[in-house]
Amino acid sequence: MLNVREFIEKSLKEIEEIVHGNKVISACSGGVDSTTTTFLVHKAVGDNLIAVFIDDGLRREGEPEFVVKILKDLGIKARFVDAKEEFFEALKGKTDAEEKRKAFRDKFYKTLGKVAREENVKFVAQGTIKADVLETVKGIKTQHNVLEQIGINPEIYGYAILEPLKELYKPEVRMVARELGLPAEISERMPFPGPALSIRVLGEVTPNRVKIVRKATEIVEEETGNLGTFQNFAVLHSDKATGIKNGERVYGNIITVRVVISEDAVTAKAKRVPYEILEKISSRITEEIPSVVRCLYDVTHKPPATIEFE
Repeated sequence: MLNVREFIEKSLKEIEEIVHGNKVISACSGGVDSTTTTFLVHKAVGDNLIAVFIDDGLRREGEPEFVVKILKDLGIKARFVDAKEEFFEALKGKTDAEEKRKAFRDKFYKTLGKVAREENVKFVAQGTIKADVLETVKGIKTQHNVLEQIGINPEIYGYAILEPLKELYKPEVRMVARELGLPAEISERMPFPGPALSIRVLGEVTPNRVKIVRKATEIVEEETGNLGTFQNFAVLHSDKATGIKNGERVYGNIITVRVVISEDAVTAKAKRVPYEILEKISSRITEEIPSVVRCLYDVTHKPPATIEFE
């Protein structure tokens, strides 16, 4: 059982010793892992920290505004980086899941490297947790925030990396967040993948396809918010299917809904969602997103599936 206070005290000392008075930037997406990391480093180095939110064009609806507000409320200096065009260009033409993850990873670290040079920063903090490392090392799927553990020296991007949470699983990160006094909207927030909606678009990632899955995700989260589950989201398929809209045949998009129960993301069970909720989700998605003609529900556990599709 994690002794949270001891972990925090030890982490603060280690961060101070490593940074040794230098400036730090922290990559903060607004999730529990990255925000907890950011606040922990802020407690250790104070105003020597700059939190960086990279708008890659792949976030939830309203996410940039949400993250900037949270950082401001926490009294942390923040920098907003608009990199939407660069990320879509990096993902252009790529359909293989691992290729997309690696392209995202490279663009993510290069973007941070540019900020680090501009701010004259030697250290970058990020919210890597143990599940990220395990899945990447085992070759299950590449997590964008894992470098050193698979033999990639982060100094090729121009900085060293701080990963204070890399030995913790998600429940332990939440414990640390609560002990630090972070608001429940952060400590209890539903996980969201680092490469964001790019891995919930099967096939090529384009602004229009991301727009479809963003809206579908918003609907799923609204309709399943009271289920107490680990992760609830929508996936846009690369294939299409025949449907009927306004009395005419339409060859349209397919959305799959996934709702899972998990403690640490290492294993997960598909939730038996009441049919009435599924029916409402399907009706809303097909009505509010004109291009979608079919809505499916995934009942596969992890393993054999992963939680995300890509």
